Amino acid sequence: MKKEQVIIVGGGVIGLCSAYYALKRGFSVTVIEREAAGGDNCSMGNAGMIVPSHFTPLAAPGMISKGLRWMFNPESPFYVRPRLNLDLMRWDLNLESRRLFAELSDEGDYGLVKRGLLMLCKTAKGLDEEAEVSHAANQIGLKSQVIDATGAAELDPSVTMDIAGAVYFPEDCHLDPARFMAAMRQRVSDLGGVFESGVEIDGIETKNGQVVSVSGNGRKFEGKRFVLAGGSWTPKLLDLVGVKLPLQAGKGYSLTMPSPPELPQLCSIFAEAKVAITPLGNSLRFSGTMEVGGLDLSINPARVRGIVKSVHAYFPKFSELDFDGIKPWAGLRPVSPDGIPYLGNVRGLPNLIAASGHAMMGLSLAPVSGRLVADLLAGDPLFRPIDAMDVDRFS
Repeated sequence: MKKEQVIIVGGGVIGLCSAYYALKRGFSVTVIEREAAGGDNCSMGNAGMIVPSHFTPLAAPGMISKGLRWMFNPESPFYVRPRLNLDLMRWDLNLESRRLFAELSDEGDYGLVKRGLLMLCKTAKGLDEEAEVSHAANQIGLKSQVIDATGAAELDPSVTMDIAGAVYFPEDCHLDPARFMAAMRQRVSDLGGVFESGVEIDGIETKNGQVVSVSGNGRKFEGKRFVLAGGSWTPKLLDLVGVKLPLQAGKGYSLTMPSPPELPQLCSIFAEAKVAITPLGNSLRFSGTMEVGGLDLSINPARVRGIVKSVHAYFPKFSELDFDGIKPWAGLRPVSPDGIPYLGNVRGLPNLIAASGHAMMGLSLAPVSGRLVADLLAGDPLFRPIDAMDVDRFS
């Protein structure tokens, strides 16, 4: 029997995971990506955290009250406060994605590190706020522990910390996003998936209420089913079929230090500063901020300074001079008005699926999102309801 052709627009982590699970279901898959083969995108330079413990750093207690004050500070963690709420994702979705990451790791090593995460709190108030999250996590069966500064040092003695205390989430993980992306590209290729790189889709043809092809750069790609996983560019794609998708591009930054003065073994988040820290082999990545300003990847030096200036407060052996010569990376996170991803069929076009709007949780939720896309393609029962992620919920 001839395999049904699926066209996936978007070669980021959501598109790759969707391609992988679709191929595992027996579909024939072509992935169309804007960048050159293996090129940079929002999935490459992020913090690399798999965090069942956190819906998003924006969901921490106190964030709403801080938003208006922060938006007027150019060095603050958030430049414009997106309308995110505390229910960004259900715990089971995050936990299922974590399970799938472990399953993928069992199939072939891509550097998954299962040592947990520390929420590092500079102040007693910050620790009290994170303790509330810890209590909620324990109530639903997710392990967490509130510890003092001595306990944090015992968990990760390889880095000097100046903190009031921390919350430890042992089930969280981290990885090198670029390594994971390369591994998933290889797996997609090994399963027979085809990549069409450097193609920007500017046309979508429909006939009798179905998408029949997408086109770009003078080329046409026909298929039976289509998935739009274009990250922050997804609204432009849906505009081509007359569908308006409320979504903002939230720019995030990272700096990767190749030879840090100290190298922690656990990933962590500076709770008050909202900066994520990830060990990547012998390097150390610092990630943060949320700047809403369209499809603009230019570097705002003030935002980068905000990250750099926060580090010494938590890790006193680091100084701003340690960041000299390090080139900042920027990526665009797709953020929906309510903070919940879009995942599902597009109304009026039953063979078109949209998967975007994961904000800071794109990597963390990629495997479960890809599996849900494959379930939708195959018409299989979903492991959990996804009504809250309805693509048309604002129309």
